[in-house]
Amino acid sequence: MKTSQSLKGNHIHSGYDKKIIIDGIDIVIPNNKISVIIGANACGKSTLLKTLARLIQPTSGEIILDQKRISEIPPKQLAKVLGLLPQSPVVPEGITVADLVGRGRFPYQSFFKGLGKKDYEAIEEALEIMGITDLANRCVEELSGGQRQRVWIAMALAQQTDILLLDEPTTYLDITYQVEILDLLTDLNRKRATTIVMVLHDINLSARYADYIFALHKGNLIAEGSPSEIITEALIKQVFDLDCSVIKDPVSGSPFIVPKGRYHVNLQTSATYTS
Repeated sequence: MKTSQSLKGNHIHSGYDKKIIIDGIDIVIPNNKISVIIGANACGKSTLLKTLARLIQPTSGEIILDQKRISEIPPKQLAKVLGLLPQSPVVPEGITVADLVGRGRFPYQSFFKGLGKKDYEAIEEALEIMGITDLANRCVEELSGGQRQRVWIAMALAQQTDILLLDEPTTYLDITYQVEILDLLTDLNRKRATTIVMVLHDINLSARYADYIFALHKGNLIAEGSPSEIITEALIKQVFDLDCSVIKDPVSGSPFIVPKGRYHVNLQTSATYTS
Protein backbone atom coordinates (compact mmCIF):
# COMPACT_ATOMS: atom_id res chain seq x y z
CA MET A 1 0.00 0.00 0.00
CA LYS A 2 1.47 3.32 -1.07
CA THR A 3 -0.11 6.35 0.53
CA SER A 4 -0.23 9.95 -0.57
CA GLN A 5 -2.50 10.88 2.34
CA SER A 6 -1.20 13.66 4.58
CA LEU A 7 -2.23 14.46 8.15
CA LYS A 8 -1.55 17.71 9.96
CA GLY A 9 -2.90 19.98 12.66
CA ASN A 10 -3.01 23.75 12.46
CA HIS A 11 -2.76 25.63 15.77
CA ILE A 12 -4.70 22.98 17.71
CA HIS A 13 -6.21 23.73 21.11
CA SER A 14 -7.83 20.65 22.62
CA GLY A 15 -8.80 19.12 25.95
CA TYR A 16 -11.59 17.83 28.18
CA ASP A 17 -14.39 19.58 30.10
CA LYS A 18 -13.24 23.05 29.05
CA LYS A 19 -9.71 22.33 30.30
CA ILE A 20 -7.14 23.03 27.60
CA ILE A 21 -4.49 20.30 27.43
CA ILE A 22 -3.09 20.81 23.93
CA ASP A 23 -2.13 24.46 23.69
CA GLY A 24 -1.80 25.77 20.14
CA ILE A 25 0.17 22.97 18.48
CA ASP A 26 1.12 22.98 14.80
CA ILE A 27 2.04 19.48 13.67
CA VAL A 28 2.72 17.77 10.35
CA ILE A 29 2.89 13.96 10.35
CA PRO A 30 5.59 12.64 7.97
CA ASN A 31 4.10 10.43 5.25
CA ASN A 32 5.05 6.74 5.11
CA LYS A 33 7.18 7.01 8.26
CA ILE A 34 7.01 5.84 11.87
CA SER A 35 6.50 8.80 14.20
CA VAL A 36 6.49 8.59 17.99
CA ILE A 37 5.06 11.11 20.45
CA ILE A 38 6.99 11.26 23.73
CA GLY A 39 6.52 13.23 26.92
CA ALA A 40 5.88 12.96 30.64
CA ASN A 41 2.61 11.69 32.08
CA ALA A 42 -0.36 14.04 31.57
CA CYS A 43 1.51 16.21 29.05
CA GLY A 44 -1.13 15.69 26.35
CA LYS A 45 0.20 12.79 24.27
CA SER A 46 -3.03 10.77 24.16
CA THR A 47 -5.12 13.93 23.83
CA LEU A 48 -3.12 14.94 20.77
CA LEU A 49 -3.47 11.48 19.22
CA LYS A 50 -7.24 11.41 19.82
CA THR A 51 -7.58 14.90 18.39
CA LEU A 52 -5.73 13.85 15.25
CA ALA A 53 -8.13 10.89 14.99
CA ARG A 54 -11.23 13.10 15.47
CA LEU A 55 -12.22 11.40 18.71
CA ILE A 56 -11.82 14.79 20.37
CA GLN A 57 -12.92 17.97 18.65
CA PRO A 58 -10.39 20.80 19.01
CA THR A 59 -11.75 23.93 20.67
CA SER A 60 -9.87 25.90 18.03
CA GLY A 61 -7.60 25.12 15.11
CA GLU A 62 -8.21 22.34 12.62
CA ILE A 63 -7.03 18.89 11.58
CA ILE A 64 -6.35 18.50 7.87
CA LEU A 65 -6.36 15.10 6.14
CA ASP A 66 -5.35 15.07 2.50
CA GLN A 67 -6.10 18.80 2.19
CA LYS A 68 -9.59 18.41 3.68
CA ARG A 69 -10.85 19.40 7.11
CA ILE A 70 -11.20 16.13 8.99
CA SER A 71 -14.42 17.40 10.57
CA GLU A 72 -16.03 17.44 7.12
CA ILE A 73 -15.10 13.87 6.13
CA PRO A 74 -17.92 11.28 6.54
CA PRO A 75 -17.13 8.72 9.29
CA LYS A 76 -16.93 5.66 7.04
CA GLN A 77 -14.79 7.47 4.51
CA LEU A 78 -12.45 8.59 7.29
CA ALA A 79 -12.27 5.04 8.68
CA LYS A 80 -11.01 3.78 5.31
CA VAL A 81 -8.04 6.13 5.54
CA LEU A 82 -7.24 6.54 9.24
CA GLY A 83 -7.35 3.94 12.00
CA LEU A 84 -6.88 4.34 15.75
CA LEU A 85 -5.97 1.67 18.29
CA PRO A 86 -6.70 3.16 21.73
CA GLN A 87 -4.89 2.30 24.92
CA SER A 88 -6.17 -0.85 26.68
CA PRO A 89 -9.27 -1.50 24.52
CA VAL A 90 -12.00 -3.65 26.09
CA VAL A 91 -12.46 -7.15 24.68
CA PRO A 92 -16.11 -8.02 23.93
CA GLU A 93 -17.12 -11.02 26.03
CA GLY A 94 -16.81 -14.38 24.27
CA ILE A 95 -15.57 -13.02 20.94
CA THR A 96 -13.16 -15.08 18.85
CA VAL A 97 -9.96 -13.78 17.31
CA ALA A 98 -11.33 -13.98 13.76
CA ASP A 99 -14.54 -12.18 14.70
CA LEU A 100 -12.68 -9.37 16.46
CA VAL A 101 -10.31 -8.91 13.52
CA GLY A 102 -13.37 -8.92 11.26
CA ARG A 103 -14.68 -5.84 13.05
CA GLY A 104 -11.92 -3.94 11.32
CA ARG A 105 -13.94 -4.29 8.12
CA PHE A 106 -16.79 -2.10 9.39
CA PRO A 107 -16.05 0.85 7.04
CA TYR A 108 -16.74 -1.42 4.07
CA GLN A 109 -20.04 -2.84 5.33
CA SER A 110 -23.58 -1.74 4.65
CA PHE A 111 -26.57 -2.35 6.92
CA PHE A 112 -27.87 -5.25 4.81
CA LYS A 113 -24.57 -6.68 3.60
CA GLY A 114 -22.37 -9.13 5.48
CA LEU A 115 -18.71 -9.93 4.98
CA GLY A 116 -17.71 -10.64 1.40
CA LYS A 117 -14.74 -12.22 -0.35
CA LYS A 118 -12.57 -9.11 -0.07
CA ASP A 119 -13.37 -8.84 3.63
CA TYR A 120 -12.35 -12.43 4.36
CA GLU A 121 -9.18 -11.96 2.32
CA ALA A 122 -8.31 -8.85 4.35
CA ILE A 123 -8.98 -10.69 7.62
CA GLU A 124 -6.85 -13.66 6.55
CA GLU A 125 -4.02 -11.36 5.49
CA ALA A 126 -4.12 -9.45 8.79
CA LEU A 127 -4.03 -12.69 10.80
CA GLU A 128 -1.08 -13.91 8.73
CA ILE A 129 0.89 -10.66 9.05
CA MET A 130 0.51 -10.71 12.82
CA GLY A 131 1.35 -14.42 13.03
CA ILE A 132 -1.92 -15.41 14.70
CA THR A 133 -3.65 -17.49 12.03
CA ASP A 134 -3.53 -20.50 14.37
CA LEU A 135 -5.45 -18.50 16.99
CA ALA A 136 -8.35 -17.57 14.69
CA ASN A 137 -10.94 -19.68 16.49
CA ARG A 138 -9.67 -19.02 20.01
CA CYS A 139 -11.55 -16.79 22.43
CA VAL A 140 -9.65 -13.51 22.80
CA GLU A 141 -10.17 -13.53 26.58
CA GLU A 142 -8.07 -16.71 26.81
CA LEU A 143 -4.99 -15.15 25.23
CA SER A 144 -1.90 -13.64 26.81
CA GLY A 145 -1.34 -9.89 26.82
CA GLY A 146 1.07 -10.05 23.90
CA GLN A 147 -1.27 -12.24 21.87
CA ARG A 148 -4.21 -9.93 22.56
CA GLN A 149 -2.24 -6.93 21.37
CA ARG A 150 -1.43 -8.76 18.14
CA VAL A 151 -5.16 -9.39 17.67
CA TRP A 152 -6.03 -5.72 18.18
CA ILE A 153 -3.36 -4.65 15.71
CA ALA A 154 -4.63 -7.28 13.25
CA MET A 155 -8.08 -5.71 13.54
CA ALA A 156 -6.54 -2.35 12.66
CA LEU A 157 -4.71 -3.95 9.72
CA ALA A 158 -7.94 -5.47 8.41
CA GLN A 159 -9.28 -1.93 8.23
CA GLN A 160 -6.61 -1.34 5.54
CA THR A 161 -5.98 2.32 6.31
CA ASP A 162 -3.13 4.42 4.98
CA ILE A 163 -2.55 5.95 8.43
CA LEU A 164 -2.51 4.05 11.73
CA LEU A 165 -2.49 5.77 15.14
CA LEU A 166 -1.65 3.70 18.24
CA ASP A 167 -1.90 4.86 21.84
CA GLU A 168 0.74 3.06 23.91
CA PRO A 169 0.60 -0.27 22.02
CA THR A 170 3.28 -1.82 24.26
CA THR A 171 1.85 -0.83 27.65
CA TYR A 172 1.71 -3.67 30.23
CA LEU A 173 3.73 -5.99 27.96
CA ASP A 174 7.07 -7.49 28.97
CA ILE A 175 10.12 -6.47 26.96
CA THR A 176 9.97 -9.49 24.65
CA TYR A 177 6.44 -8.67 23.52
CA GLN A 178 7.25 -4.95 23.30
CA VAL A 179 10.03 -5.63 20.81
CA GLU A 180 7.86 -8.13 18.91
CA ILE A 181 5.02 -5.62 18.52
CA LEU A 182 7.35 -2.81 17.42
CA ASP A 183 9.10 -5.12 14.95
CA LEU A 184 5.73 -6.10 13.46
CA LEU A 185 4.69 -2.46 13.14
CA THR A 186 8.01 -1.71 11.45
CA ASP A 187 7.35 -4.55 9.01
CA LEU A 188 3.95 -3.01 8.27
CA ASN A 189 5.51 0.38 7.62
CA ARG A 190 8.22 -0.97 5.35
CA LYS A 191 6.10 -3.43 3.38
CA ARG A 192 2.90 -1.38 3.04
CA ALA A 193 4.32 2.14 3.48
CA THR A 194 1.72 2.68 6.20
CA THR A 195 2.12 5.96 8.05
CA ILE A 196 2.33 5.05 11.75
CA VAL A 197 2.01 7.42 14.70
CA MET A 198 2.48 6.02 18.21
CA VAL A 199 2.52 7.21 21.77
CA LEU A 200 5.28 5.36 23.64
CA HIS A 201 6.59 5.68 27.19
CA ASP A 202 9.95 3.99 26.65
CA ILE A 203 12.32 6.65 25.33
CA ASN A 204 14.96 4.16 24.22
CA LEU A 205 12.51 2.07 22.20
CA SER A 206 11.12 5.31 20.77
CA ALA A 207 14.58 6.38 19.66
CA ARG A 208 15.30 2.97 18.15
CA TYR A 209 12.06 2.51 16.18
CA ALA A 210 11.02 6.05 15.26
CA ASP A 211 11.93 7.80 12.06
CA TYR A 212 10.61 11.01 13.60
CA ILE A 213 9.87 12.08 17.17
CA PHE A 214 7.53 14.73 18.57
CA ALA A 215 8.38 15.82 22.14
CA LEU A 216 5.55 17.33 24.21
CA HIS A 217 5.85 19.32 27.43
CA LYS A 218 2.82 20.68 29.27
CA GLY A 219 0.65 20.64 26.16
CA ASN A 220 3.23 22.25 23.90
CA LEU A 221 5.30 20.75 21.10
CA ILE A 222 8.82 21.76 22.10
CA ALA A 223 10.96 19.66 19.74
CA GLU A 224 10.59 17.49 16.67
CA GLY A 225 12.92 15.70 14.31
CA SER A 226 14.82 12.45 13.91
CA PRO A 227 15.98 10.77 17.14
CA SER A 228 19.61 11.66 16.44
CA GLU A 229 18.64 15.31 15.94
CA ILE A 230 16.58 15.94 19.06
CA ILE A 231 17.33 13.35 21.76
CA THR A 232 19.78 15.19 24.00
CA GLU A 233 20.45 15.38 27.70
CA ALA A 234 19.00 18.89 27.74
CA LEU A 235 15.75 17.78 26.06
CA ILE A 236 15.28 14.84 28.45
CA LYS A 237 15.84 17.17 31.39
CA GLN A 238 13.27 19.65 30.03
CA VAL A 239 10.63 17.06 29.10
CA PHE A 240 11.01 14.54 31.94
CA ASP A 241 12.99 16.51 34.56
CA LEU A 242 15.53 13.68 34.47
CA ASP A 243 19.30 13.94 34.65
CA CYS A 244 20.82 11.44 32.26
CA SER A 245 23.62 10.62 29.88
CA VAL A 246 22.84 10.04 26.22
CA ILE A 247 25.06 7.40 24.63
CA LYS A 248 24.95 5.43 21.39
CA ASP A 249 22.73 2.34 21.39
CA PRO A 250 25.20 -0.53 20.80
CA VAL A 251 22.63 -2.39 18.68
CA SER A 252 20.96 0.29 16.54
CA GLY A 253 23.31 3.25 16.83
CA SER A 254 20.40 5.45 17.92
CA PRO A 255 20.51 7.66 21.04
CA PHE A 256 20.24 5.67 24.28
CA ILE A 257 19.16 7.27 27.56
CA VAL A 258 21.02 6.30 30.74
CA PRO A 259 19.28 7.79 33.81
CA LYS A 260 21.61 9.03 36.53
CA GLY A 261 19.48 9.02 39.67
CA ARG A 262 21.08 9.38 43.09
CA TYR A 263 22.56 5.91 43.51
CA HIS A 264 24.81 3.52 41.59
CA VAL A 265 26.49 6.37 39.69
CA ASN A 266 30.13 6.00 38.66
CA LEU A 267 31.32 9.60 38.77
CA GLN A 268 34.50 8.67 36.89
CA THR A 269 32.54 7.48 33.87
CA SER A 270 31.26 9.94 31.29
CA ALA A 271 29.81 9.04 27.91
CA THR A 272 28.01 11.11 25.34
CA TYR A 273 26.17 10.36 22.12
CA THR A 274 27.49 11.44 18.76
CA SER A 275 25.45 10.74 15.66
